[in-house]
Amino acid sequence: MQPRFLLLSTLSAFFAVAFGAFGAHGLKAILSPEMLTVYKTAVTYQMWHALGLGLIAVLSQLNKTSRLLNYAGWLMFAGILLFSGSLYALSLSGLKWLGMITPLGGLCFLAAWLLLILFSFNAHNSETTADESI
Repeated sequence: MQPRFLLLSTLSAFFAVAFGAFGAHGLKAILSPEMLTVYKTAVTYQMWHALGLGLIAVLSQLNKTSRLLNYAGWLMFAGILLFSGSLYALSLSGLKWLGMITPLGGLCFLAAWLLLILFSFNAHNSETTADESI
């Protein structure tokens, strides 16, 4: 298992819960409804992709040398930092230009999921080929 991705996954999930609680209790009266929605989007994407990063850690147990999984893990983590991080900063600071960073994080997420699809496709094809040779 890739301990670094498991660690990054669990840390990201922990902070998603902490940031979510902070948003629900500490920011509700401070942020506008629009900015609170932006903040909640950051929390939601962070949690889902923390779980995705955990999936990568588990899958890496099946193939410890997979470059696809390694790249997917780093892209997933970069996506969390760029996508959720920029939305947190935008909602808390009101600096609209931070929203220009968010799509870069989204592209990182998409690339990570695409690499997971490729890994899954390759694993499926390897298994199918092995089954046919029996």
